[in-house]
Amino acid sequence: MKILAATDGSKYGRWAIEWLADVPFIVQPVVRVLHVVDVASVRAPFMVQPIIVGAERYIQSEVNRMEKAAKMAKEESVALLAKLGLNGGGTVERGAVAGTIMKYAQRGATLLSIGSRGLDALDRFMLGSVSNHAIHHAPCSVLVVKERPRPVRRVVLAIDGSAASDKALRFLVRQINPTPDAPDREPVLVTVVHAMPYLKYPEVKEAGKRLMRRYGEKLASAGFQIREALRLGKPADEILTVAKQEKADLIVTGAKGLGAIRRVLLGSVSTRVVQHAHCGVLVVR
Repeated sequence: MKILAATDGSKYGRWAIEWLADVPFIVQPVVRVLHVVDVASVRAPFMVQPIIVGAERYIQSEVNRMEKAAKMAKEESVALLAKLGLNGGGTVERGAVAGTIMKYAQRGATLLSIGSRGLDALDRFMLGSVSNHAIHHAPCSVLVVKERPRPVRRVVLAIDGSAASDKALRFLVRQINPTPDAPDREPVLVTVVHAMPYLKYPEVKEAGKRLMRRYGEKLASAGFQIREALRLGKPADEILTVAKQEKADLIVTGAKGLGAIRRVLLGSVSTRVVQHAHCGVLVVR
């Protein structure tokens, strides 16, 4: 698996790299760490004619500072990869942050790992807004990191029976090792969540149960421990509630869901989950 990790030198950018060592991938990934320097953004706060107002020297000084910081961030990232035992390297690029990350993600990346927040506006790499852009426009799956790395032992899988849910299931089965290396540790626990609107038709509830059983059986056959959570209410709210109750380390959801006729919109749900989850969120494409 090829993983692109976007960093800006902040703790969230560092966590986006460190998390990759704690996710139990079946095959060790190759990680490319990308740091983007958005030189054009330096001029944004200034007047149209910076030379006249005497700001050009300051702007060049700021650009030099940013590029020096980027070089240092690259060196630190490469050292961090080595420390974590991850294969890969680092790259520094000039350009618009979101667009440059998307361009690199198109070069065969299976997963983009990115922090939910970053450095402040003075450093022109606001991972918070970039992570929001990524979950809507990245050509690959996106892992949004929100906290310090920790072993992934409890996973919440949000489903609605759509093709996107099937992709999320396949990602877990094909990419995640359900049994940790340590012999005394239990398999990864996956809580399958299916949230339905408040409807009085019993056949709808039965269909939901059958759907969860179908997903649960596939996960169990792959070696995961399984719990089922059939909930009534708004999908995003129920997913977040179950994640807190289960003390989830990671929420996994599809990037898009069923259409409005079925009233389960995982596309919009995944956005809300990313914004409000207490833990990391993996949006699968």
